[in-house]
Amino acid sequence: MRGGEIVFEALLDLYPDADVFTLIYEHRKLSPRLQEKLSRTRVHTSFLNVLKLTRKFYRQLLPILPFAIRSFDLYPYDLVISSSHCVAKGVKKHPGASHVSYIHAPMRYMWDRFDDYFGKGRISPLIRLVALLCRPFLRAWDRRTAQADRIDVLLSNSDFIGQEIERNYGRPARTLYPFAKLERFQRPRQVGNYYLMVGAFAPYKMTDQAIEAFARLSLPLRIVGSGQDEARLFALRDRLHARNIEFVKNPDNEKIERLYSECKAFIFPGKEDFGITPLEAMASGAPVIAFGEGGACETVTPATGVLYHPQTVEALMEAVLEIETGRRYFQEQNCRKRADFFTEARFKAEFQALVSALLEQKRTSKSSFDSSR
Repeated sequence: MRGGEIVFEALLDLYPDADVFTLIYEHRKLSPRLQEKLSRTRVHTSFLNVLKLTRKFYRQLLPILPFAIRSFDLYPYDLVISSSHCVAKGVKKHPGASHVSYIHAPMRYMWDRFDDYFGKGRISPLIRLVALLCRPFLRAWDRRTAQADRIDVLLSNSDFIGQEIERNYGRPARTLYPFAKLERFQRPRQVGNYYLMVGAFAPYKMTDQAIEAFARLSLPLRIVGSGQDEARLFALRDRLHARNIEFVKNPDNEKIERLYSECKAFIFPGKEDFGITPLEAMASGAPVIAFGEGGACETVTPATGVLYHPQTVEALMEAVLEIETGRRYFQEQNCRKRADFFTEARFKAEFQALVSALLEQKRTSKSSFDSSR
């Protein structure tokens, strides 16, 4: 359950009778609430879902994902809503149907973050070679499937991603900020002695920089997460003999909420598309230390955190010392107030208004066309 799944759950609230199409479906990895909602509708999966092996190694299957998504038959539907960070927006639909696509990022593996996933030393040489050979095809496919004859409305989750969309796809997108489950993060603020990171262990998250920075600072850091870089990050912590850094494995919601409410500050060193976790931290009253590019620049303000640059261990260390030495102080109420804008109710209202306007525009155009005949 990450940002994309949380957004999907909100869309399902708006359209509870909608059929759901997904390449791979592992219901046990979803929240009980989302599992229950999906049990009341029809979930269609692709041929990739048949083999359990594909669920673990789906990134290596990237070259065939466009074929998998276009294997779905969406011709009977009048309205298609896609939530996409890779290939979901590429579905086939009836020419007269409306398609609204919420873009978390252009196909990040093939555009600006190719080396994060397929760089030397990060993947086997054979898979890197295949990725290099497939890259021109996948980028062309990604661009082609984002055009106006395929998608009526492109929505981006931040202005930063909107700029990426315009640069890579050649058409503008409208920003619709996602949200955090703010009601979860209302515990009384009781500041402890540690800093906190929460997120997937993916290359672009720059968790390795945080580990090195805090190893050198000898300050307590707790890291919540899992993912493809897990073994490498554990090895880095051990190699640096950083006993001040603790990996928190499989915490329940209550523990995560408590960690947010007690941390000195939240660490966010990656260049993110948007970033839900800084909102969760600010909703808990905690300030954020974030790399000063990407979505964090649109959520973290001078009153709620430190944006640092460049994306180096030394710059992160200096930003941490801004708080640790008392040079910068942030008020709890300012952090909570900033997070209050990013509500689920706002997201749902804006999304539904956009879809209603699109459908009304199509009805008006069809009516005008029929009258002219």
